[in-house]
Amino acid sequence: ILYTGIVIYAPALALNQVTGFDLWGAIIVTGVVCTFYCTMGGFKAVIWTDVFQVGIMVAGLLSVIIKAAEIQGGIDNILNDSYHGGRLNFWDFNPNPLQRYSFWTITIGGTFTSTSIYGINQSQVQRYIACKSRFQAKMSLYINLVGQWIILACTVFCGLAIYSRYHNCDPWTSKKISAPDQLMPYLVMDILQDHPGLPGLFVACVYGGTLSTVSSSINALALVTTEDLIKPHFQSLSEKTLSWLLKGTSVLYGVLCIGMAALASLIGVLLQAAISVFGIIGGPLLGLFSLGILAPFVNSMGGFVGLMAGFIISFWIGIGAQLYPPLPERTLPLSLITDGCNITGFHHQGNWNTTTERSFSTSTFHSSERTPLMDNWYSLSYMHFSTVGTLVTIFVGIIVSLLTGGRKQDLDDSLLLTKEDFLSNFDFLKREKLILNPQPYTKEDGGMDNPTFSYIEMYSTDESRKISRPY
Repeated sequence: ILYTGIVIYAPALALNQVTGFDLWGAIIVTGVVCTFYCTMGGFKAVIWTDVFQVGIMVAGLLSVIIKAAEIQGGIDNILNDSYHGGRLNFWDFNPNPLQRYSFWTITIGGTFTSTSIYGINQSQVQRYIACKSRFQAKMSLYINLVGQWIILACTVFCGLAIYSRYHNCDPWTSKKISAPDQLMPYLVMDILQDHPGLPGLFVACVYGGTLSTVSSSINALALVTTEDLIKPHFQSLSEKTLSWLLKGTSVLYGVLCIGMAALASLIGVLLQAAISVFGIIGGPLLGLFSLGILAPFVNSMGGFVGLMAGFIISFWIGIGAQLYPPLPERTLPLSLITDGCNITGFHHQGNWNTTTERSFSTSTFHSSERTPLMDNWYSLSYMHFSTVGTLVTIFVGIIVSLLTGGRKQDLDDSLLLTKEDFLSNFDFLKREKLILNPQPYTKEDGGMDNPTFSYIEMYSTDESRKISRPY
């Protein structure tokens, strides 16, 4: 709900900047539209709209990149401006976890965060379960990886284009925009305002990302609530009643997420806030799942205490970092210059002629007023929130389990991580292994196929026909 509120707020900022549409009106409209089609269409509507939206997202980003490259004299000029402005820094190998961005914070912290998103997040797992077989679920992840590379490359080039265009007149420092997250919409209106339809394509691009995320989140929240919290206590509910419950909970969560968007307006740079939320919440949950598949001796007491310890530590550091932001020597803000604002021909004219350095996250406490806790613990890179939550949960869970006697019940070995789990990733190289488990699933098979799939594809002996059969 926290993350979805951030996602609803982000495109509302863009729509406000591009069209002048009221910010809070945009937030409400976004939330209502997402809730409506998610409620009426269900999971199938969510999946198919996501498919079309990713195409619109790429088209919108490419339109900005192509036009910016044309105006700036080519991609080479954009890269040169970014390089000389210190925006291309690939080789920072500082191991200090307090430094906000370095090779290690992005690699290690990003790995933990991404694993929590793609490994245990309900809206992702729900997609895997919707696939016919584990092979198809894995292929969906590989295809998604390529799509992520494309989207990430496009957004990076858009960011470099923003810097190249405004490296002598920063719109945020010169008060032409009210928030750093409006830089991209500002660029769109600057370079595409004379091309009818393209600013609208960009708004559709931003909303494509938002609608796909919000609808998935609302759908997952509604399904978990109905299946895990309501259905077990009311066994006699009919399918029609369950369908109405799903629709009702979808509406309820839609309203909650719209309300959470109001809080999102108070928490600073949105990308950092989104990753922080995933780290604070997802890290301990990843630790709990890791205990389940890596440590067979962990018991329920160890798992519960470890999870609570992970949440407490994660929230402590996350809230502390929000209240006491790290000093500039940790965040290393780059210079934002306004020297060229008095001679620039942008559609928002200004008369500033100073060089200003403005940090995206500035502490309200002077160095003399700060405690060692603020300068060290609260200054930890937000990329490592997930790392800390995961490791605390694992270590505390293991220690508590050992102190309380360990696991006492029998355990199916197929529920633990095995060598076959790694080797099965390469089964697509073998023609005969395209279907991972050609026989109906049984407990004795060692869990080679995902037991959550209600159907498996089977081949007859001559492979001339394919049938689908329930377990």
